[in-house]
Amino acid sequence: MNIRKTLWALGNRLAVTIYLSSIALTALVSGGNAHEVTPTIADFRVEDGQIALDLRLNVEAFVAGINLDGMDDTNESDQAKDYDSLRGLGQEELEPMVRQFAEEWLETVRVTAGSTLQLSVSEVVIPEVGDIDLPRASYLLLNGRVPETARSLTVYWPKGSGGVVLRQNGVEEPYTGYLQGGETTPLIPLAGGAALTAQETFVDYLPIGFEHILPLGLDHILFVLGLFFLSPRLRPLLWQVSAFTVAHTITLALGALGWVLVSPNIVEPLIAASIVYVAVENIFLRRLTVWRPLVIFGFGLLHGLGFASILGDIGLPGDQFVAALIGFNVGVELGQLTVIAIAFATVSVWFRAHPKYRGRVAIPASITIAVIGAYWFVERVFL
Repeated sequence: MNIRKTLWALGNRLAVTIYLSSIALTALVSGGNAHEVTPTIADFRVEDGQIALDLRLNVEAFVAGINLDGMDDTNESDQAKDYDSLRGLGQEELEPMVRQFAEEWLETVRVTAGSTLQLSVSEVVIPEVGDIDLPRASYLLLNGRVPETARSLTVYWPKGSGGVVLRQNGVEEPYTGYLQGGETTPLIPLAGGAALTAQETFVDYLPIGFEHILPLGLDHILFVLGLFFLSPRLRPLLWQVSAFTVAHTITLALGALGWVLVSPNIVEPLIAASIVYVAVENIFLRRLTVWRPLVIFGFGLLHGLGFASILGDIGLPGDQFVAALIGFNVGVELGQLTVIAIAFATVSVWFRAHPKYRGRVAIPASITIAVIGAYWFVERVFL
């Protein structure tokens, strides 16, 4: 019996150590920047036989040769050092590199309207160097001639280019779609009328919301884990997650509508502080109190503003605004539920019945989460 207990204790500690180490290592490597890789926004318009395709993109990642398909954070790439050095360059230094890259890359971007269109770079716009720890949105403006007989077109987004939100402008019922690298749009009528249905829009925005929890939303993941480690019982977790969900849904909608706008410089440090708070409270509380869901509701409002900032970068189709917003939010919820399910499968199922679960699992995990959140807070405010 003693041998069995000893083996259980060793296995318990080993599992917890691996679990906490994986959280800490992932968090510190990412630097707390949960939205390092963002999709490209591509707006196109066809007028007078010409197509104008305006790309808002993380151009340094493209120039560095990073494969953005499935990429969570550019720090994970072999070209991370090249990418970081490019972010310190201004317009005059970086533009020649962008144009050289575009010559080869445009051969893989296929816009077909009867025949494959020849696209060329008309302008490159690169913002001034700011915080090099954050990606900057540059603009690559493309032009090409469209045959007079063309009535529709398709766009192929090349492999390795990550996600793209493609938006048609200047027509009624414009097309809006989300493509991954290697995917092609359906036929898009040049005169309009290809707007997605509410169901199609919902399905398109569902994975975008999910991806901004898993794998991109590490700060939101740690907050949800902070809720999870308060108690191994399901009921306290449901109360907390419900309060969090209702709150971030409210501010996500208000932010997406443009009714509430708060600078990310304010929201992001406060999100880090919310992670610290729930984790530290786990150390001193043994059960759910009446006021904890109210505090979590307040923190949920902050996280909703963070989601709204992401959605603002991506954009919402005007004709299917509600469907896109709901799809994104449901994707976020599915991501959060997946995090909780993984935590239950890897921790609670095995250890929650043990009398020393709190001391050997919940408290060490909460301390780790609090340290990471504190590091992010200092980084986002002072570094």
